[in-house]
Amino acid sequence: MTAFTIAPLSQRLFPTCLAVGLLLCPGAALAQMSLSPLVLQTTARRGEAQGVLNVTNVTDQVFRARVYAEPFTYTDSGFQTLQPGEAMGDLTPYLQFSPTELVVPPGATRRIRLISHFPPNLAEGEYRAVIFTEALQGGNLTEVATDNTTYTVSIKARIGATFYVYQGDLSPALSVEGASWNAERQAMQLLVKNGGGASERPRINWTLKQGGTTIATGTVPESGVIAQTQRQILLPYPVPDQA
Repeated sequence: MTAFTIAPLSQRLFPTCLAVGLLLCPGAALAQMSLSPLVLQTTARRGEAQGVLNVTNVTDQVFRARVYAEPFTYTDSGFQTLQPGEAMGDLTPYLQFSPTELVVPPGATRRIRLISHFPPNLAEGEYRAVIFTEALQGGNLTEVATDNTTYTVSIKARIGATFYVYQGDLSPALSVEGASWNAERQAMQLLVKNGGGASERPRINWTLKQGGTTIATGTVPESGVIAQTQRQILLPYPVPDQA
C-alpha cells in the first residue's frame, strides 16, 4: 500500500495567489545576475494586468542582456517551452514588456515592466508565459575529448520567471489518480491530476507500506501541474543499486 499527501506550495487565499516557480540556466547565469520574483501572478481587471521583474547584476562588470517571452507548460519530463500557438493559455500574444534589452552596471538593479491587455471576448482561464533574461555576452565552456583534443564551446546563460494572469476567479483542484511502476526509469511514479482552472506546484509526501510495516518514506520537491492536465511525477524510490 502506498499513501500520498499532496501539499500545495501556497494557500490560495485570494484568486491571485499561485505558487509556481522557475529557474532555468547553466551555472554561469547565477554568477552574473539574479531575478526576482521568480513567479508573478495576478488577476486581470477590466482586461488588464501588470507586473514588475527586478534584474540585479551581482558581478563587478557591466552586464548586458536581452529580454523575451515564450509560452510554456509542464509535462511528465518537467518544464517545457513551447512555440506560440502550441498550447491553450498562451499569454505572449497579449503581453508587452519594457525594456527588451538591459545594460546593468555592477551591483545595480533594473526593472522590467510587464503588462497584458486582453480583448473583451477572451475566454475565462489562466494565461501564462515565461520571461527570459539572456546574457548577451558569450561564455566559454571547455571540454576535453577522449583523444585529449580540447574543444571550446560558446554558451549563453539565461534565467526565467513565470508570469500567470487569470481571466476570472480561478483555483487549482489536485487529486491523486494512481501509482505505477516506470520500467524505463526503474522507479515508482504518481499520476497527479489538476482539474481546476489554475496551475499549482504541489510537494508530495509519500509512505510505502507492506501490510502494517512501513518500508520507506520520502518527499518530492515542488512539481508544476498545469490547469486541466495531469502528469506522472517520479518518486525517488528505490534508491539506485538497492534491491
